[in-house]
Amino acid sequence: VIVYDRDGNFLRSWGEDIFTPRTHGIAVGPDDMVYTVDDGDHTVRKFTPEGIEVMRIGVPGQTSDTGYDGKSHASVKRSGPPFNRPTDVAVAANGELYVTDGYGNARVHHFSADGTLIRSWGEPGTGPGQFRLPHGIGISPDDRIFMTDRENDRIQIFSREGEFLDMWTHVQRPTDISFDREGRVYVSELWWRVGQESFTNGPIKYDLPGGVRVLDLSGNVLLHWCSADREAPGNFVAPHSLCVDSRGDLYVGEVTWTFGVSRGGVREDAHSFQKFARR
Repeated sequence: VIVYDRDGNFLRSWGEDIFTPRTHGIAVGPDDMVYTVDDGDHTVRKFTPEGIEVMRIGVPGQTSDTGYDGKSHASVKRSGPPFNRPTDVAVAANGELYVTDGYGNARVHHFSADGTLIRSWGEPGTGPGQFRLPHGIGISPDDRIFMTDRENDRIQIFSREGEFLDMWTHVQRPTDISFDREGRVYVSELWWRVGQESFTNGPIKYDLPGGVRVLDLSGNVLLHWCSADREAPGNFVAPHSLCVDSRGDLYVGEVTWTFGVSRGGVREDAHSFQKFARR
């Protein structure tokens, strides 16, 4: 975990001997504690801001049996208990946790503040309450659970108890979700390349650049920006995570190497993290 000030100046880092190279999600709770999700060792951890571990959910290296072959989410045959490559965590005001699980599962897990499993929901598929790579999760100001169902090209919305409420299908391969104080919804969207296949939209016939979409709490699109000029400042290569701070500034992290550089699509020095200031 690398800590910067709001101007991007390095302050400190910690966790070098804790995490795998697949550390995937991070959140700061209302108690200012730091929560991380590591899909490489199948754990969720809680730390003090200084990096002292105070709770761990999951046994490192131990996975649930879902039929996952270790390569493709399409191989997930059934949902299972925590965890099989979990992806993200959201922390409620009362300290309860919601975890998307993930690359090797098709489940959302709800935990108490002390890490006790309360309930789980979801299974592989394309229907309501079914998932194909639950990737990002957030809790809206009106206390609903929003989950990015990445390979199904949609966002699913649930009550805190896991009751299905709604589905937004006018998004593209959503990877993460965040909210500002005014109730706006920010969604990062990964690009689709020709030859890939969406579980709900079928084969991809032309390149669809990644971007960021801003919506209201009813799902109306307020702003959407993306461009085929991926390397230009302010545009995106492969948006993978995002968050909004207390001032309304937006931060977007990208998997630039995996989706761009390694495939010869962008330069090695292409941006992988950008900040957008609220005006």
